Amino acid sequence: MEQKVIKELTTGEIQERLDEENRQLTKLKLNHAVSPLENPNKIKAYRKTIARLQTELRRRVLSGEKVTKAVKN
Repeated sequence: MEQKVIKELTTGEIQERLDEENRQLTKLKLNHAVSPLENPNKIKAYRKTIARLQTELRRRVLSGEKVTKAVKN
């Protein structure tokens, strides 16, 4: 996911996407531990996407935009 696409998302969408990306990364790591992935570079790609999402959230917090933590059910 590119940075310009992330900037267009709302704060709530970014938080939802961040949760989903974290779940997917956890699944990939578990699957890779059990049996090697065909393309282990996917793990790196997920980590970078998560970092981009967290960076955008942090930028919004520093700019004074209201960011509330999403409630997990």
